[in-house]
Amino acid sequence: MRKNFVSSATFSTDKIRKILLDKIEEEQEKIPIDANDIELNEQVISKKGKANVVSLFSGAGGLDLGLELSGIDVNVGKNYTNSILEDKEMFFENRDKSIFNIIYSNDNFKEANVTYSKMFPKSIVKNSKDIRKISSFPECQIMVGGFPCPGFSAAGPRLIDDPRNFLYIHFIRALVETQPQFFIAENVKGLLTLAKGEVFKQLVEDFASAGYDVQAKLVNSKDYGVPQLRERVILVGTNIKKVSEKYNWKFEFPAGEYGNGKKKPITLREAIGDLPADPDDVFEGSFSSIYMSRNRKKSWDEQSFTIQASGRQAPMWPGGSPMEKVGKDEWKFTGKINRRLSVREISRIQTFPDWFEFEGGNSKTHSGYLAKKYKQIGNAVPVRLAREILYPIAQFFQDHPEELY
Repeated sequence: MRKNFVSSATFSTDKIRKILLDKIEEEQEKIPIDANDIELNEQVISKKGKANVVSLFSGAGGLDLGLELSGIDVNVGKNYTNSILEDKEMFFENRDKSIFNIIYSNDNFKEANVTYSKMFPKSIVKNSKDIRKISSFPECQIMVGGFPCPGFSAAGPRLIDDPRNFLYIHFIRALVETQPQFFIAENVKGLLTLAKGEVFKQLVEDFASAGYDVQAKLVNSKDYGVPQLRERVILVGTNIKKVSEKYNWKFEFPAGEYGNGKKKPITLREAIGDLPADPDDVFEGSFSSIYMSRNRKKSWDEQSFTIQASGRQAPMWPGGSPMEKVGKDEWKFTGKINRRLSVREISRIQTFPDWFEFEGGNSKTHSGYLAKKYKQIGNAVPVRLAREILYPIAQFFQDHPEELY
């Protein structure tokens, strides 16, 4: 049964904080102290002179890679970062130049964890348990993560009492325990309108009650050099005692250099025009009536529709003839060339480097194998978006080395 949503608009700051802490304590009491969690935390290798990072709901690591890149940018410049990013071996040899050092990662998506372990340093401690069962977290200077969004998505269920919506409480539980200088969280646009905006308001108040100045913004990835129309809510929290009050510092979102007509956004032609027209990593299957209810094919000179976490829902490759509208909420394919975007193409559109490889698991079917890859890529934060948005935090640590570990 759907529960009524109770707005916190009439609550005082102290009452909101008490409700939050009581909820966290309630959740913590459900979790027995796990010796394995303690052992994993003891294995963490924090590095001196670095901002050490804990990554929750890490998935394949789009947000994490973007963070790493911003940390290299601030130390040696974007041109150098771009040059080493083109080659996997060169990047692996140079990634220690980043001011950020990822020490711990958590997700319970098996294939994404395999991808992450292959694409990131072996020194990162990987905890693959459900976050609701993790009893403790390691100390860090920055915590990142995109808590799951199915219950918030406009395309999916919108029940206020969907337990997936409250996984963010466990993100806050980790913040309350470790009190890093910063946190970064990401979620879908639908979060803003759930319960007429009351859920988003409460979520921000909850994060603030954990001791953070919270800045939130709806951003479009295309404004930051991503060849995709992808709107997402980014929340950046600054620890009030450790940063805001101590340095009179406030996070400001960078203006995307491709937004407001500053630069022409990156097109599909620029992003994937050089890739084979007939790849073997394309999800094949029927197209539902919902899929065919609107246009799914952009032209080469536009940006992609949002890359979703499903091969079946992947946008169409821009080659061939455009789709044609034949009725209300009804479109059809025209011409002979009509296929979904491939795994490699959506990876490019999400701005992962070409050497980044996604694990497909042990599915008995080719489509099942590819589906795991589509899901990881579609769930990820575009690498370039994370790189651009998080640069001011890298700059803060560069300017205040006393805050590094």
